[in-house]
Amino acid sequence: MRSVEDHLSLVTASVVAPRPVQVAISEAQGLLCAEEVVTTAPMPGFDQAAVDGYAVRAVDVTLAGQPAPDELDEVDAAGIEVTAPGDGAELVVHLPVVGDLQPGSRTPVRLQPGQAVRVQTGAPMPTLADAVVPVRWTDGGDERVMIGHAVETGDYVRRIGDDVQPGDVAVREGALIGPAQVALLAAVGRTRVLVHPRPRVAIIAVGNELVDIDREPGPGQVFDVNSYALAAAARDAGAEVHRVGVTARDADQLREAVEAQLIRAEVVVICGSVGGSASREVVEALADLGDLEIGRIAMHPGSVQGFGLLGKDEIPTFWLPANPVTALVAFEVMVRPLIRIALGKRQPKRRVVTARTIGPIASIPGRQGFLRGQLMRDERSGEYLVQVVGESETGGSMLLAELAEANCLILVDPDVEEHETGDRVRVMFLAQRG
Repeated sequence: MRSVEDHLSLVTASVVAPRPVQVAISEAQGLLCAEEVVTTAPMPGFDQAAVDGYAVRAVDVTLAGQPAPDELDEVDAAGIEVTAPGDGAELVVHLPVVGDLQPGSRTPVRLQPGQAVRVQTGAPMPTLADAVVPVRWTDGGDERVMIGHAVETGDYVRRIGDDVQPGDVAVREGALIGPAQVALLAAVGRTRVLVHPRPRVAIIAVGNELVDIDREPGPGQVFDVNSYALAAAARDAGAEVHRVGVTARDADQLREAVEAQLIRAEVVVICGSVGGSASREVVEALADLGDLEIGRIAMHPGSVQGFGLLGKDEIPTFWLPANPVTALVAFEVMVRPLIRIALGKRQPKRRVVTARTIGPIASIPGRQGFLRGQLMRDERSGEYLVQVVGESETGGSMLLAELAEANCLILVDPDVEEHETGDRVRVMFLAQRG
């Protein structure tokens, strides 16, 4: 019996990552960047106003907001009109407004000493202006403006290259492209970017008893649950999914269905009975495509699984058990990390934390347990708490309804048969529910 670690090492060593491709930046969100995006021009490309206000020379408004002397004649205003409204007031600078600049303005404006130009956020700065006085520090005048607060050179101005300079890396290789990265790509003028594409995963359900959900099951037949569930799990992992649907347990049909997917996918997942004669039928049917080994893994649920490299491109191919709960757990443990590695993720596994049990947990000796659980947090201590989902202490129920209630997998070591209430256990997060 192979250990979980050994089998997972075998699986992850076989990853077939799709080659990086160029995509439009609008389609790159959620993917990993496969290149260093280096800027060729400064951003912003010109000095611009950072707020709505008035572009000025800072030296012209240095007196604004200063305590007013007893006699205004004592103020050296260098020809700038200065007033002191009311007793004990602060000085107010008056400047003529000689223009109005909006974002996108192309006509250059030159500011003369003792003047102001009204500007909106993003507007180019007038020549000789070195600061912006925010509107809130003025009376908002159109022809003349009263300024009650001084500014220093560079205040409320975005200088050329403040964000990035030529040669700076805007988006690094391996970075997850999110809204901010898309914004940076657009800001530096990139329409396309090289990314690691989503690996293509094909899902095939095998069984004469299976019918698609748009048909009425006959005697002895059941709905195909697995192809839908595993397709959702693959999509959640970040893959591009092709759900093949149901294939009869017939050697020719099975081989034809699998072979068709080996030329279009980086991962193939087959789901169906894996015990006894069923295993031999599967191996024989796919023998011409490669060696699919079906054996035991020291884990529960899902101790019997199949894995092999099929086709001329040696595509990783999984055979998972027919039970939907077991299939989803096996997918989570074995297939999901492979998809995450193919995506270029540096941390392909789910987050694991330590939690205290709030009930007994039993496991199968000699096997790594992956038991469905509910993880919660103590509001006072902040400590994680966990309990097995359902009535069984082993978490061994195969009920889908119970799996839907789980938000984690409780990891029980092979040498542990039972955890008592209050013991600490490792817990692996599952997808968050909204």
